[in-house]
Amino acid sequence: MITMHINCKAAITNGKGEFQITNIRVNDPAPGEVRVKMAAAGLCHTDFDSLNWGKQMIIGHEGAGIIEKTGAGVTGFKPGDKVILNWAMPCGHCFQCNEGNQHICENNSPVTGPAWNNSGGHAHPAGSTFNDQPIERSFNLGTMAEYTLVKAEAVVLNQSETMSFPAASIISCGIMTGYGSVVNAAKVKPGSSVVVLGTGGVGLSVIQAARLSGAARIIAVDINPERLKMALNFGATDSILASKADQGLLLAAEKVKKLTQGRGADYAFECTAIPALGAAPLAMVRNAGTAIQVSGIEQEISFDMNLFEWDKIYINPLYGKCRPQIDLPAIVSLYDRGLIQLEEMITRTYSLHELQQAFDDMLAGKNAKGVILFN
Repeated sequence: MITMHINCKAAITNGKGEFQITNIRVNDPAPGEVRVKMAAAGLCHTDFDSLNWGKQMIIGHEGAGIIEKTGAGVTGFKPGDKVILNWAMPCGHCFQCNEGNQHICENNSPVTGPAWNNSGGHAHPAGSTFNDQPIERSFNLGTMAEYTLVKAEAVVLNQSETMSFPAASIISCGIMTGYGSVVNAAKVKPGSSVVVLGTGGVGLSVIQAARLSGAARIIAVDINPERLKMALNFGATDSILASKADQGLLLAAEKVKKLTQGRGADYAFECTAIPALGAAPLAMVRNAGTAIQVSGIEQEISFDMNLFEWDKIYINPLYGKCRPQIDLPAIVSLYDRGLIQLEEMITRTYSLHELQQAFDDMLAGKNAKGVILFN
């Protein structure tokens, strides 16, 4: 068998806050792997954070493309298939997978599993090289590259005939996180009331999922009036313009109570990723309500235990408790039926060489979602 490598461009971070667009080599897939020609890669705050993780790697963890080559033993996929890349791939046999928690697999997950060079979710390390040395792919994917090598378990067929690659590229992080937090984790009930703190890409996904779940009242809270206008277009029934001076959003919480018979909402979703607002959803929900930490705050924060009174539940699901082969096709189906907006989530697209501008726009809050396009 002839071994064929591909030389291509990729965004590589040195782990010290810097990145460069440079050349890498992507080798043939090993057994159980596929090589994907990237078409589009979504951008989120995690990608920016990864610039400071202290290690060199190809960045990017959400995207869509076309399978270019398959390794031995791969079934269910063939060259030419359109796929969505997914970082939370289950092994199917560890304790958590057997418990039904595919999103926190103990063997394959880049978050809850072992380091990349021992991870069952990472394609063989020598499959991608930079300066003739193996290089890690962020979240086992490394989507900010013209080609990437991944385990077959990391791809999900995209059978939509109408979905664009940019729309497909944002499903496997922000959309799934917001959608799954509503549908899988909180299990929002029809007729209920929902508060969404922060209306960026993840918050808008929560709003759409709450609408699909039949929530009667969906209250969007943000400090950006333009984002609140967008939230109303995506399904919010009410909006509250918050102030940066409102510590813990306690004043906004009083406004929420006025909209919910003085009790507070049934559910509140924190989507800001601001540590100081980690406890804020507890102030928004009624007694026996549920607060959901969606944005992945990991810093140490303080809680006023009075906010838990009484019988309130606070949950911190990872990636919307994603079941990739179930949830991602479900989102694609919702798109095909006109029930969820994806194209409308994308504020701007960029070339790989415009990655710095894409980061700048994201950090400035200009985009609901920015996407990198490849030729």
